Amino acid sequence: MLNVIIGTQWGDEGKGKITDFYAKKADVVVRFQGGNNAGHTVIVGDRVYKFHIIPSGSVEEKILVIGNGVVVDPKVLIEEINTLKKEGKSVKLYISERANLIMPYHKVEDEIHEELKGDLKAGSTKRGIGPCYADKIARFGIRFVDLIDDEVFRKKLSMILSMKNKIFKTFGRKPLDYDQIYTEYSKYGKILGDYVTDISLLLEKFLKEGKNILMEGAQGTHLDIDHGIYPYTTSSHTVAGGACIGAGVPPQRIDKIIGVVKAYTSRVGTGPVPTELEDEVGEHLRDVGKEYGTTTGRPRRCGWLDLVMVKYAHRINGLTGIALTKLDVLCGLEKVKIATAYEYDGERIEEFPANMKILAKCNPVYKEFKGWKEFDKEKIKRDGYKALPEEAKNYVEFISKFIGVPIYLISYGPKRSETIVLREFFG
Repeated sequence: MLNVIIGTQWGDEGKGKITDFYAKKADVVVRFQGGNNAGHTVIVGDRVYKFHIIPSGSVEEKILVIGNGVVVDPKVLIEEINTLKKEGKSVKLYISERANLIMPYHKVEDEIHEELKGDLKAGSTKRGIGPCYADKIARFGIRFVDLIDDEVFRKKLSMILSMKNKIFKTFGRKPLDYDQIYTEYSKYGKILGDYVTDISLLLEKFLKEGKNILMEGAQGTHLDIDHGIYPYTTSSHTVAGGACIGAGVPPQRIDKIIGVVKAYTSRVGTGPVPTELEDEVGEHLRDVGKEYGTTTGRPRRCGWLDLVMVKYAHRINGLTGIALTKLDVLCGLEKVKIATAYEYDGERIEEFPANMKILAKCNPVYKEFKGWKEFDKEKIKRDGYKALPEEAKNYVEFISKFIGVPIYLISYGPKRSETIVLREFFG
């Protein structure tokens, strides 16, 4: 069985916990896109793990796969491998030979691009992800298969660095040193070389063996390079279709697609956020939800749940179910709201617009719900869904009915144990 987990909003929906939770019944966890600009947090007991590139199932000591759709900073990956080993975890990792490497010049380019973009800047983490994807599409990226072939690596690095240094000179930047980069990355190649393989072939083998495979995306649907709020997006395909592209598996192999929906909305970076709240409720969501970026530490922009964007995510991804997260963050609010449509220029809009000028001027049309008090978490652990307050159940059931897919799981806290399972994901 091959199942996919994707974010339905702007990322930060809690996919790390959900993937880690479902990894218990998976044999293999695959990361199919993104780079170390994304981050996920996993809490096991009193231990908090924060990762940026290694797949979420690492704490469960599952087979881990980094697909060809991922761009990899080898230094960061090695650091995360070493962190797991220090924790006594065995690391069963495979890296696609076709995955592209983030190089030092990509980070310099990232800085230059953000300086030049002005109002169109996407709020880049400046970790070189966008320029690495740009080089990949322009067909002069360096892949792992190149890194472990010394002759090819030398030739490619010499050609590309010569070109990049000419560009840097134009912007008054110091040239990067060939020997320094070659020596550093050759070392990375020796460390990571044994992990490199043909991922598509490997996954086909695992499927024939009947293994349960869990594929996780980074960020969320609305940061997809094609289907997100362009240009305020990431540089890869964050949608379910990206799983096929980013790991080399055919679409008909996918069994289930779970969309992770946070019970409210958050966003890191620039771009329109129709339901953003710049008041005490927005502060409540940020503070109680600990809405600060795993990678950057930046405070997230928070607001009410926007089902216009989640409905769009369902259409693009073909969700078979929803994992609803952070329902507990809404506890204590007198009223809670959900956006079910927008109003623009006196007209009602029920579909998510591609035009950012229009989106920026959209006012949400809300459905209001009565709030609920703090959860009795011990009672919920014992009795499950029926122990939720009726007001919270009304909120949850409206989401499922509006989107048209069932709720598979509800997360009401950061711990693994703070989870209500309504339907099985594997099996």
